[in-house]
Amino acid sequence: MSAIIDATLFVSVFATLIIIQSPVSNAPIFLALTRGETREQQKRGAWVATGTSLLIVTTFGVFGRYILQALHISTEAIQLSGGVLLFLVAMQLLNEDGKDPDSPAISRVSAALVPLGTPLLGGPGAIVAVMLGVNQAGGSLARWVAVAAGVLAAHAVVWLSLRFALEISRFLGDAGITLLTKIFGVLLGAIAVQMVMEAVFTFIRTSGIAG
Repeated sequence: MSAIIDATLFVSVFATLIIIQSPVSNAPIFLALTRGETREQQKRGAWVATGTSLLIVTTFGVFGRYILQALHISTEAIQLSGGVLLFLVAMQLLNEDGKDPDSPAISRVSAALVPLGTPLLGGPGAIVAVMLGVNQAGGSLARWVAVAAGVLAAHAVVWLSLRFALEISRFLGDAGITLLTKIFGVLLGAIAVQMVMEAVFTFIRTSGIAG
């Protein structure tokens, strides 16, 4: 009797997504983006961010190859646009004065969608990782189950990290969250620049311009 799930592929997909999505390091960014919200709004934001990432990586995992081919979009273009978006959000975090939680600088309604749900969690790296997992699955049911289980397990960890980040916010208070907002605004800017650089260097390498 064949195995119901390919354990090796499950571990590979799960570990790769955890490394790329880095849920623990994204938890403070979640706190910075949702400062001023009620606990219920933050709880909903944790679900929205996790669900957004899950929807994006699942959609691209199953249909990604056809979507990119139909639109003539490269993964480098997705990565570059994601980097630019992150940089704009980083600037908003650094310029926020923290006095008005309803300030439109960063929409409290959409912060869980952008930039947390995508491109921080459901970004180019996670999309490509799942697409590779789907390619490895081929026509094997056990391997398809492994990919699906790996994606779901990784997002369960993401949700837990965001959910318990809410408890940290109570301990830090407004001053602590303000400090984290500035620190992670800088770090988010660095992540954005890194994404842009990797996209540009990958394009140069694959297009043969450097040669």
